[in-house]
Amino acid sequence: MTRISITNDLSFSRIVYGMWRLGDDSDTSVAHVQAKIEACLEQGITTMDQADIYGGYEAEEVLGAALKAAPALKDQIEIVTKCDIVAPAGRYADARVKYYDTSRAHILASVDHSLRLMNIDKIDTLLIHRPDPMMDHHETGAALDEVVASGKVRSVGVSNFKLHDWTLLQSAMKTRLVTNQIELSLTAHAGFTNGDVAYLQERNIPIMAWSPLGGGSLMTGTGAAQDALAKVAAENGVDNAAVAVAWLLAHPANIMPVMGTNNINRIKSLSDALKVNMDRETWFELYTAALGTEVP
Repeated sequence: MTRISITNDLSFSRIVYGMWRLGDDSDTSVAHVQAKIEACLEQGITTMDQADIYGGYEAEEVLGAALKAAPALKDQIEIVTKCDIVAPAGRYADARVKYYDTSRAHILASVDHSLRLMNIDKIDTLLIHRPDPMMDHHETGAALDEVVASGKVRSVGVSNFKLHDWTLLQSAMKTRLVTNQIELSLTAHAGFTNGDVAYLQERNIPIMAWSPLGGGSLMTGTGAAQDALAKVAAENGVDNAAVAVAWLLAHPANIMPVMGTNNINRIKSLSDALKVNMDRETWFELYTAALGTEVP
């Protein structure tokens, strides 16, 4: 599997395994979590996507138990995690309202929590999970610079940021933001025309794409997009999911789909996307089906 350069000494696998459902699985045993990671590694998928809030603030700890039991896995994977969402759950059960916290104190505490819960010494990439309408960009930027300088975090980025959110935060930082994790799929394709992708592509900033299967609708729903996917899938001997991921991989903007599933068999087939022949005309056939009309 090809890899995407994040910094001079850090790269991610082209397909990322998303762990947002890790704590929701009926089996969160160490052995089962290890089996998921190993199934990824067998395909060259080495990058694991986490967030402090996943699983009601429990998913990082589920991963940490597996890494504690099999410490050799730590050297075979890269870990992305996120912070700034405070919801009335887990360690924030007393919060009166769901809100965002991009203060220095919260970022530093979140990093320490994540390191401890995941039993790791360093986070490969820390993302600010959601744009904070109350962000003091000078404080937030300095805090992100600080966690990198401390050695606790190798690189920093953002998630769900618009161009103006990105430039505001970056303007107050010494450290370069390395990625933006945004929603991209055949059902959420606005980013290809509203500037979200173009801004990052122009600057050669890799993009992480969450919900690349449209929340599962591209697998289970009905409609023109699903029919178009099924046609290409049959031609390539794969399922709709592989084609939907291949559609993102074919784009020149270095998009890394973040794939979240707890099913071991589905995990083992994540790399099927690499088997799909996705030429320009096929790409536009799928895009046209998703748009519901031909391009202008």
